[in-house]
Amino acid sequence: MATADQGLSIQTDSLTGLHWLGVALAAISGIIHLVLGVNFISDPLGWAFLIAAIGFFAGAGAVLVDYKRRLMYLLGIPFTVGQVVAWYVLNAPDFSPPGYADKAVQIVLIVVLIVLYRREA
Repeated sequence: MATADQGLSIQTDSLTGLHWLGVALAAISGIIHLVLGVNFISDPLGWAFLIAAIGFFAGAGAVLVDYKRRLMYLLGIPFTVGQVVAWYVLNAPDFSPPGYADKAVQIVLIVVLIVLYRREA
């Protein structure tokens, strides 16, 4: 765990392949939301995309620096579920291939977060 002496340095010693998968999935979804946010910046939805991107990047960063990982998993589950639900509500029935790809990433991320949360109980 990151301490005051260590600052916020990356703590990879305790990361498993599942952790790295979760970080990668969060980063992928964060990048997608960042691009959407920049492309739609003049629309209020663009700002929502940017906030979502920050959430994904912050969660991944917290895991990398070993900041309350179990809490990050627990917060990440409803955050990501909310992204899936909002996407469905806002886009039904006109879904796009990039939307499907992002939601596939997010659904796998939800599963990873649940497994990590249960393993570190």
